[in-house]
Amino acid sequence: MLMLITSLRSMGVVRAVFKVMALAVSLALPAHAAIYSLPQGESRLIGFPMEHRVEEGQTLDQIAQLYNMGFLALASANPEVDPLLPTPGTIIKLPSQMLLPDVPRKGVVVNLAELRLYYFDNANQRVHVFPIGIGVVGRETPVVSTRISQKRKNPTWTPTATTRKKWIEENGEALPRVVPAGPDNPLGHRALRLGFGNGEYLIHGTNQEFGIGMRVSAGCMRLRYDDIETLFDMVRVGEPVRIINDAVKVANEPDGWLIEVHEPLSDLVELGRDEKELTIPLSVEKQLAVAMPDPVRLAQAIADKSGVPSRLR
Repeated sequence: MLMLITSLRSMGVVRAVFKVMALAVSLALPAHAAIYSLPQGESRLIGFPMEHRVEEGQTLDQIAQLYNMGFLALASANPEVDPLLPTPGTIIKLPSQMLLPDVPRKGVVVNLAELRLYYFDNANQRVHVFPIGIGVVGRETPVVSTRISQKRKNPTWTPTATTRKKWIEENGEALPRVVPAGPDNPLGHRALRLGFGNGEYLIHGTNQEFGIGMRVSAGCMRLRYDDIETLFDMVRVGEPVRIINDAVKVANEPDGWLIEVHEPLSDLVELGRDEKELTIPLSVEKQLAVAMPDPVRLAQAIADKSGVPSRLR
């Protein structure tokens, strides 16, 4: 359905129509990866703004799981909402619209700042978007260009010496040197090994629902159960994987310039949302110089760090 809506956008369907369709999608959206039609020409905008009315007892994490979005992405789009006890009836914004990263549309692209993984299915003119968990402070997921070196079903897990040491410190018990496949395996039931370093970095599943769209791992990228299965079936060994860390995206769309700002990652655990330093890359500064944005709108987008596209003028 998201593909249909994106296609309708490219044909110029009026806003009143797509708002009704977006509401229908929000009521029936399946809990698996969003699939979008690739935008035409130089456009990088995919998806549409969508909303959700909070029901009694729902938390933001439950809503994120319902729409298969990342927890922090949903929280950033709704900073005024209590993530644990949102008021029933509150209308929250869903981060269902985004700008594609400004990189070649090939294979797997991970943007750490977004906590999202994109898979470009160019043969079918589609892009699949998955929320992911990434490395915690001190065990960051690396920024690198690499490839898929191995695909494994029902993988075993061999924790590194660092992981075993940290586990003992935090839990007071030792991890086995090899964890067999099964429900207790934190890699889940599918794993894609990256051809970087000693092969210690994986894109894998998980045996926990909590933590997707957050910094939770020892450097690997984790996906929900259905998402890793979908991705595993699509990718091929040797396919490119590009991991970037772009907190700011700017694009010149047919109806005007847009900016999308995410909360930057930090290497300091104690820093809060508003204390993190946002660096504007030179490439983005050059785009902004061409865009000549409204200074108030630009400042607001940078201050909000909502993770959803907004107009620059």
